[in-house]
Amino acid sequence: MGVSGALARIITRLTSASRSMPTRWDAREAVLAMKDAAYPHWRQMEWIGFYFQFLCESAYKGILEMPGKRYRRVEFDAFAEICWDFKAHAANTMRHDLITNDSEAIANAIQEYGYYGLILAIGEVEYNDEERTFKKWHDALKGGRSNYELARIERGAMSRRRKTEFVLKEIHIIHLDSSALNICSGSFQEGFRNADGRPRRKKVLVNIPNIPNTSIAKTVRF
Repeated sequence: MGVSGALARIITRLTSASRSMPTRWDAREAVLAMKDAAYPHWRQMEWIGFYFQFLCESAYKGILEMPGKRYRRVEFDAFAEICWDFKAHAANTMRHDLITNDSEAIANAIQEYGYYGLILAIGEVEYNDEERTFKKWHDALKGGRSNYELARIERGAMSRRRKTEFVLKEIHIIHLDSSALNICSGSFQEGFRNADGRPRRKKVLVNIPNIPNTSIAKTVRF
């Protein structure tokens, strides 16, 4: 199934707007920018994905409706002809699986609009030093350790090193129909439960190298 002329025009506009993205994202600068803008996710440890969403909401204003369509309690990041999500991924890691959105919501979106869209930023990351100075700075800015962090300490789990910089290399504009999604996706969060004991809704896990070339509409390289 080919894309409609309207979707093709949206992809062209997204491609042009993507070229204005900043390419070097410093963790402290990104967190402070989100905090100053009262962006609700500035406290998150995995700041890169949220900062990319923050940048997208500015870069794609007037092209995409943000936030996007909602299916029950699940909301997509944006909408224009199809449902879109914004995702960022580090190229210099061992795994290249991308956690996307709720599986039922994605299935509904594809059934209604033909495709599920991803705007995917790929870059290289730097990590916190051995003294974890960025983590200490971020904790102090938040006013102390989060309940999540305290629970991690209580159960004796190791702290992950935090990413301190992201250098943007590519932005891929992707449209996935059900056949393409079957090729590159698996399951995620099966059997996982929330803190209150309720089972988590299943999310779609996309293996980036397995995304069909025909599903990558455009790539912007920096």
